[in-house]
Amino acid sequence: MILLALLSGCGEKKQDLYKVFPHDLSGVSYGKDFHLTDFNGKPRQLSDFRGKVVVLFFGYTHCPDVCPTTLSDLAIAMKKLGKEADKVQVLFVTVDPERDTPEILKKYVPFFNPTFLGLYGNAVETKRTADEFHVFYQKVQIEDDWKNYAMDHTAGCFVFDRQGRLRTYMKYGEKPDDMVKDIGKLLNS
Repeated sequence: MILLALLSGCGEKKQDLYKVFPHDLSGVSYGKDFHLTDFNGKPRQLSDFRGKVVVLFFGYTHCPDVCPTTLSDLAIAMKKLGKEADKVQVLFVTVDPERDTPEILKKYVPFFNPTFLGLYGNAVETKRTADEFHVFYQKVQIEDDWKNYAMDHTAGCFVFDRQGRLRTYMKYGEKPDDMVKDIGKLLNS
């Protein structure tokens, strides 16, 4: 909320231009790039997807609710976009590199939509990327044994325009129709 208040004080012209997004991140000083590897072993950064709207979501494959729900909603949104979905790239960044191997990501992420891409890094790369996007994550013990754990993490999607600028944040629970509206605004800008 403070961030939105700060952004609203950036000048009348910018307000008029960007007020179309309920969670406007236009012009923030974070979320500029990432350097991770996709589940095919290819190094990736934001500029690899220039020309597409990029939806970036942080999560993990053992997540019981938030992650599969968000990826399912994004898959529905892509269907609703029809041919326009070809101009969108959904990226899933794991916050659990200990368990989310490239092989697991390759099975999990495309299950929701074959165009979705899973990204990973080692512990240092994961932390650096999460810090760049102000994403919180931490291991939470479920039982007495640390092998059985969950990951608390920021839930929501960062959305970039086709020039690679961070523009909006879609909160967890946003409906596919609202996702389509936000993505559509960026496709047509």
